[in-house]
Order: sequence, then structure tokens, then C-alpha cells
Amino acid sequence: MKLSANKVEEPDLNLTPMIDVVFLLLLFFMVSTSFIRESSLKVDLPEATGQALAEQDAAIDIIINAQGQFVINDVTLENPSSEQLSAQLKQAVGDDNTDPHIIISADSATEYQNIVTAMDVAQQLGYTRLTLATRQTSKDNQ
Repeated sequence: MKLSANKVEEPDLNLTPMIDVVFLLLLFFMVSTSFIRESSLKVDLPEATGQALAEQDAAIDIIINAQGQFVINDVTLENPSSEQLSAQLKQAVGDDNTDPHIIISADSATEYQNIVTAMDVAQQLGYTRLTLATRQTSKDNQ
């Protein structure tokens, strides 16, 4: 009797478990990755020319205290409307300056709406050179 030789089976590689693990890893990374789209505001900052403010046109100061009082170049307005603020700002600018440098200084406890109102009135009048004044903290205050 003739016995047939044992056929050697070629080993096969089962890829199913590896594919399952890869899909699970893909799912894990997709879920754990944050897809938060941070919003940003594009701001074109002006370049410094090195000129001192005294050499430029005189600046107009708008000071807003915590109680909502506006002081425009030493003229005090108690909780003014946009129209009153606009009229006083026009008077402070006068006829000789078309786009003055306006510095808004607000108390840290003032309502944010007051700052926005001052900026909005200046923008409506066509004034584009606005600066928000801040105070740099010293090491002694920290």
C-alpha cells in the first residue's frame, strides 16, 4: 500500500484581529482628539514710528470712571447718551483735526458697555486712531 506523504500546509496569517485592533485604535484617537476650532480676530497692528506723542497732534482723552462718568478733555458728562458723547467729542476735536488720536482710559470696575459706547461713537464719527490706555503692573504690586 502506498501511503501518501503528509502534505505540509503553508501557514496563513489571519489579519482579522489586527484589522480589528487598528479600527479600535482609530476610533480611540478620533474620540480623544479635540476638534475645537478656536476663533480668532484678525488684527492689523500699526507699526511704531518712534515719534513721541508730543510731536504728533494733541491727543483727546476720554476718561471713564467706575460710576459711568465720562470726562472728555476736562469736560465731565454724567451718564451721557451716544448723541451727547458724539457732540462733546466733535467739540473737543474741533475743525482742524480730521482724525485725532483718541485715548480711552477706563477704570477697571467700569461697565464694559461704557467702553464700547465710547469706541462706537468714535467709529461713527470716522475716527480710527483709538488707544485703550492700560497701566503696567510693577513688581511691587504683585
